[in-house]
Amino acid sequence: MAIFHEISPEELRDNPFHLFDKEWTLITAEHAGKVNMMTASWGGLGIMWHKPVAYIAIRPQRFTKTLVDAEEHLSLCFFDESYRKELAFCGRNSGKDVDKIAECHFTVAHENQVPYFDEARMVLVCRKLFAQPYDKESFLDKSILTKDYAAEDYHTFYIVEIEKILVK
Repeated sequence: MAIFHEISPEELRDNPFHLFDKEWTLITAEHAGKVNMMTASWGGLGIMWHKPVAYIAIRPQRFTKTLVDAEEHLSLCFFDESYRKELAFCGRNSGKDVDKIAECHFTVAHENQVPYFDEARMVLVCRKLFAQPYDKESFLDKSILTKDYAAEDYHTFYIVEIEKILVK
């Protein structure tokens, strides 16, 4: 079991643009004893409603979305570069079809019943505050629809409160 310690949001020194765009994250949730994760490269960190938050987006066809929607909590797990292959695998494959945890040889741990992975270098333990499906009519830049939503599989946008930041 890895040794993590908690830091405050103000102590976080990671660049959020680099975290999401270059490192990626595993959105991880558990419902009815089933843990699953998906790779995400779209998201961010900030302050909303006087709280430290992360925001993420999940497409409707993702299996992880069913777990995220069923529970109040989730985690965002960030890994060092040596796990790039596993993160790519988790982005290409569905938990409906394959046991991604076993395939990646990840170790599930829990913080207050919220799943995360021992192999991560940093974990954001989060509580959902807001969820809203994207609406085609809300896009002001219509080129996004053509480029990113040809299949009209619009993401659901989540704002999650960061309750804990765990780092190695």
